[in-house]
Amino acid sequence: MEKFYKIFQNKFFPSKKSYQLIGGPPPLITISREMGSGGKSTANLIASQLGKPWKVYDHELIDKIAKDKVLEEELISSIDPKRLPLADITTAKTFGKRFPRLSGYQRHLIKVMTLVGLKGHTIVLGRGANFLFPHALNIRMICQFDQRITWQMTYEHISRPEAIKRIEESDKERKEFVESLFNHNHTKAYHYDLVIRTGPNITVEDATNIIIDLAKRKFKI
Repeated sequence: MEKFYKIFQNKFFPSKKSYQLIGGPPPLITISREMGSGGKSTANLIASQLGKPWKVYDHELIDKIAKDKVLEEELISSIDPKRLPLADITTAKTFGKRFPRLSGYQRHLIKVMTLVGLKGHTIVLGRGANFLFPHALNIRMICQFDQRITWQMTYEHISRPEAIKRIEESDKERKEFVESLFNHNHTKAYHYDLVIRTGPNITVEDATNIIIDLAKRKFKI
């Protein structure tokens, strides 16, 4: 086992010099959010205002790519070939010896998420992407519970009990997903560069402007 791990380290942890030759990390924004905080709307506004080639990858799109070989091949073809070796490096740094013990679906999902990150000029919504890409601009969006209920009732046209049920189920599912994959509590503020609490005083538009300003400074765009 020790011999195997040394081979694993040599393969996935090249020297700093060789890592630099592969190329530095591309521009990437991750947004972790509570249901009803406006995270998805913010991500779409950011992509719209930054323009091409920026694109939003939410969990539906990531899952779709993971289940479709053609879409996955299209994603790979859009990445600079010199960056592709970084996929294994990122995975190994994040999971180490734990990676082989994950389920087949989890390993494949991580592969797709890593490729999305390597593509660059992407906004990854949820899925614990901030734990895969510490170099990204990692944002957490939250909102007071009553405000989340109000927004869910307004935009989804549902009753208050149904809004509460959806929010509670979403909070539980997201927490369990991230903990099962990354062994972290995604609600902790120190996992992010910035936590934004939307509401009457900070709108989705305000959050968008703040994140874009930070992205332009961080990525020199």
